[in-house]
Amino acid sequence: MVWKQYEWRNAGHLMPWVCSLFFYERGRESVMLKPSKLKKGDTVGVIAPASPPKSEPLKKALGYLEELGLNIKLGKSVHKKFGYLAGGDQERTEDIHMMFQDRDVNAIICACGGFGTGRIVSKLDFDLIGKNPKIFWGYSDITFLHTAIHQKTGLVTFHGPMLSSDIGLPDVHELTKESFQQLFHTKDIDYTFNRSKLETVVEGVANGPVIGGNLTLLVSTLGTPFEINTKGKILFIEDIDEEPYKVDRMINQLKMANKFNDSAGIIIGDFKNCEPKKRESSLTLDEVLNEHISCAGKPVMKGFNIGHSSPSIAIPIGSMGRMNTYDHSFSIETGINEDENE
Repeated sequence: MVWKQYEWRNAGHLMPWVCSLFFYERGRESVMLKPSKLKKGDTVGVIAPASPPKSEPLKKALGYLEELGLNIKLGKSVHKKFGYLAGGDQERTEDIHMMFQDRDVNAIICACGGFGTGRIVSKLDFDLIGKNPKIFWGYSDITFLHTAIHQKTGLVTFHGPMLSSDIGLPDVHELTKESFQQLFHTKDIDYTFNRSKLETVVEGVANGPVIGGNLTLLVSTLGTPFEINTKGKILFIEDIDEEPYKVDRMINQLKMANKFNDSAGIIIGDFKNCEPKKRESSLTLDEVLNEHISCAGKPVMKGFNIGHSSPSIAIPIGSMGRMNTYDHSFSIETGINEDENE
């Protein structure tokens, strides 16, 4: 079933002007920080702010970064293990601070996700991060860091495939690797129907900053100083290995917190392995998502290879985006600073 949302369609020609005035009401007022692009010879800091990466896939992925002409600096906690964490909370926090503060490091890429970013986010020095804007890249558990850093500093970050969990896999998709090219130029990102089969859930057009990430982590921000702010924004969600009844619980919580009502539009990314397993009788994932999200009456599209998918397409968090269900398009301004001299 496709829901209709005529008021968005009729107002679509006004939205770019309206959204050009929209910045950030949390953290640093009226600030949007875009990092500098990468070039060959630059240094990338590799950190593990959540769980420890697998050694062999990480080694392979580091080789790919070197093929791109980049130098590598490893965080001190990357190879440490403390239960399911890559070292203690203080160690992982210090790695983030060190990489942002280090003037020789041009970008920070997370080796993997897992668990643990929620434990360290309140320890971050957001003034330090805001004064040293640079590329910050990852997804999954890294969602908590994306949300906090972006809302507290205005820095555009990148929701993209990671090293050991994506690039280091033997069957990594070429489009997944290609996502890293976003960091070397200032071209806008156009996600069209030829990247994956896109479907309309609620018709309409929406414009606004693009925010979001992993559903589980977005829900975990609720009630904290880092609660996801969706007002006037295009929200994207994705997840992995969560049964429909668990997705139902989390989606309902976002709905009750008015996150869908507040948003300008909604993009549904990949929900890998989110099928019924324990229960003989279950709602489907589509039934759960459609029931909770459609009632907000905002434009909704699904089928995007964003998240735990192959290929996994990177998108900048905080850049201005536009979604149009009538031509199944989703475009986002570059996450890289365009004002620098070439």
